[in-house]
Amino acid sequence: MTCCEQLFEEAKQYMPGGVNSPVRAFGAVGGAPRFIAKADGAFLWDEDGRRYLDYVGSWGPMLLGHNHPQIRQSVLEACGRGLSYGAPAKIETELARLICEMVPSAEMVRMVNSGTEAVMSALRVARGYTGRDKIIKFAGCYHGHSDALLVKAGSGSLTHGVPDSAGVAKGCTQDTLLAAYNSLDSVKEHFAREGEQIAAVIIEPVAANMGVVLPEPGFLQGLRSLCTEYGALLIFDEVITGFRLCAGGAQEAFGVLPDLSVFGKIIGAGMPVGAYGGKRCIMETVSPLGPVYQAGTLSGNPVAMSAGYAMLAMLRDNPQIYEKLNAAGNYFFGELGDLLQKAGLPYQVTHFGSLGCLFFTGEKVTDYERAKTSDTDAYAAYFQHMLSRGIYLAPAQFEAMFLSTAHTKELLDETLEAAGEYLLRFTP
Repeated sequence: MTCCEQLFEEAKQYMPGGVNSPVRAFGAVGGAPRFIAKADGAFLWDEDGRRYLDYVGSWGPMLLGHNHPQIRQSVLEACGRGLSYGAPAKIETELARLICEMVPSAEMVRMVNSGTEAVMSALRVARGYTGRDKIIKFAGCYHGHSDALLVKAGSGSLTHGVPDSAGVAKGCTQDTLLAAYNSLDSVKEHFAREGEQIAAVIIEPVAANMGVVLPEPGFLQGLRSLCTEYGALLIFDEVITGFRLCAGGAQEAFGVLPDLSVFGKIIGAGMPVGAYGGKRCIMETVSPLGPVYQAGTLSGNPVAMSAGYAMLAMLRDNPQIYEKLNAAGNYFFGELGDLLQKAGLPYQVTHFGSLGCLFFTGEKVTDYERAKTSDTDAYAAYFQHMLSRGIYLAPAQFEAMFLSTAHTKELLDETLEAAGEYLLRFTP
């Protein structure tokens, strides 16, 4: 038994499934999860001393690779000043100002401790601001594990075949309306029936929790128009897309401004943090200025704020980072698509810059229903092959691949070679 297998057996005695987040358990791909001992650049090392080329990147925030020296130094300096204050610190304002400078729609932000908390709070603000109760979400989009949003939520729930969650009271989701991603008609139907009761539409502008699904031309623009017409707020969940697609996130990339935006671990360079923000007139409804109550003892933690500021400042000051990331993504996912064509396989590759996915289905994936046609057994076999070659992918079909600036062309070519070994065996 390997060290990782032993650790997993021990962990199962003290934590549900041996993990603190379901997808880490390898339930969709089989075997024991790798317990990570350290990370640096593009690589992870497990407790058995094996090295892996990492395409998870802590689920997105490691744009500059693991353990970046400038971010690490900022964290160490912050730790030297204390780990938590429970009182205001200058670095909170500095990071908030930086986010407002970079995100086109953000005039004010509130720091929280996770993406789930940020979404939950943004929806409360939307309801408080509009005086309405209902929200529209899209099947396959994951917005954290708050009760009202665990309805066909994608990500881990899709992987484990549980579209909803036990323990969620029916009343918690009675005001949640479900629409189909990339279908404006499904949204129009809700507005036609209940427009005066709809507080907000929340969406991942690039869906990245049912694999990676791109918005079709005009879809996001159509949502913006509908929300404006009916007086509802448009909320972009940019936990994954924020600061990854470009400095201003998906809203800059697609030229569509939401009323509120939600961010997660990326604004802490991977540390536990989140934020929501938007128009000043909306954010001024938040306590202590307004009647919408939201608080957090550890919100704006000075260590997390320092890490986030270090990374976002580098992204702001070095636009060539995005040129490098997007060029790497275009190269890698383009070559992967060529491999599929050479092998005569009908599988699909989707990507936007450095964010992408290989779907094991012949269907063009534009929504939740088509994503579900993926052959998850085929993905599991592919995952195990790549893991045996020292390449660490997301342990589930319905997750994204994340590239970083540490992924050199040589490393991408090594990955393509390993992928080709598996995929080309199916050449007719």
